[in-house]
Amino acid sequence: MTTPESRLRVANRAQVLDLLGRSAPVSRAELAQRTGLSRSTVSSIVQELLASEQIVETTGDTLARGGGRPPSLLTISGSPGTLIGVDIGHRHVRVAVADLAAKPLVEREIRLDVDNSAVETIDRAAALVRECLTEAGIDPRTDRVLGVGMGIPGPVDPHSGIVVSPILGNWMDLAPGEELARRIGLPVQIENDANLGALAEIEYGAARDIDDVIYVKASSGIGAGLVLAGKLYRGITGIAGEIGHVRFEDNGPICRCGNRGCLEKAFGGSRLVELLQPAYDETLSVERLLELAQEGDIRVNRILDDAGRAVGRVLADLCNHLNPALIVVGDTMRHSESFVLGIKDSIDRFTQPDTAAALDVVPSELGDKAGVMGALVIAGSATSAQPPGTI
Repeated sequence: MTTPESRLRVANRAQVLDLLGRSAPVSRAELAQRTGLSRSTVSSIVQELLASEQIVETTGDTLARGGGRPPSLLTISGSPGTLIGVDIGHRHVRVAVADLAAKPLVEREIRLDVDNSAVETIDRAAALVRECLTEAGIDPRTDRVLGVGMGIPGPVDPHSGIVVSPILGNWMDLAPGEELARRIGLPVQIENDANLGALAEIEYGAARDIDDVIYVKASSGIGAGLVLAGKLYRGITGIAGEIGHVRFEDNGPICRCGNRGCLEKAFGGSRLVELLQPAYDETLSVERLLELAQEGDIRVNRILDDAGRAVGRVLADLCNHLNPALIVVGDTMRHSESFVLGIKDSIDRFTQPDTAAALDVVPSELGDKAGVMGALVIAGSATSAQPPGTI
């Protein structure tokens, strides 16, 4: 999706806007000094921001050194602007309204059966966006919303924005980005949630400054986001990284994707709960399994180690093909040391020695926030500001 150069450009642009939004009018020279950017970089960004009317130029009152003309000063045009991130998981909707540096001003989350309620989910997400804007004191009639990013827990066609896989059955053939845009009156950029996790970790988390990364989203389901040579890789139809639907057992049960014996069906969090439930009097959940694991429960840690090794076996084949520098384990399974170590053990065993030697496996730094932070990343990559008064 983005190259290292374009990501740097977006970050530099956000830095300039953030400084202008927090200070009195400043000159180009002062911008360069205070941001640490080169004068040529500042000049290029300033011209872009002036053209998009995000900033305005005024004349200072103080004469320049030597008695020359007062310097031209730059300031934000109206409101500095905000970003909106919408993270839709299998069981939640999370919305953040953030500043231009992607620092959340307001965050809200609701619990919802997302898989079986596509229209209701989008309705609730739109309502949550409006609530967050109100709480943040953002008036859409006068303030600029510069971008909206949205993630969903299933593959999205990168060309049409339509859900293309039965993995998220009730959402099939729906264009969620367009549906949310119609409700809030702003263009929405949409992406698969694992891809957003990868982008977030590269921008703000464990994978900063690394160009070849696999982000593993592991909880009730299993998926991955792939970043190769600094670019998000989706594949021709948007289903790259769906490692949870690699066939793992030839005669395994039918999966929601339509295949049989998928990795997720054998070792996803929901399956682990099913396997362990008969041994416990209490009702288990994925979250409770992780609590038991941290308390040292031998049975739970053994199952989580087995699951990590199985996921690692699939990742090992992927690593032999892609030769990444880092695997980031995200979502709830990042809390399980047994799961992460199981992945590492399989990587060491099944990848080529040189591949394993160059590769590290680490838990996510952003945790549950990775999805919404990734949504803010794509919101911040919008090339131009949207006019006020559109929500």
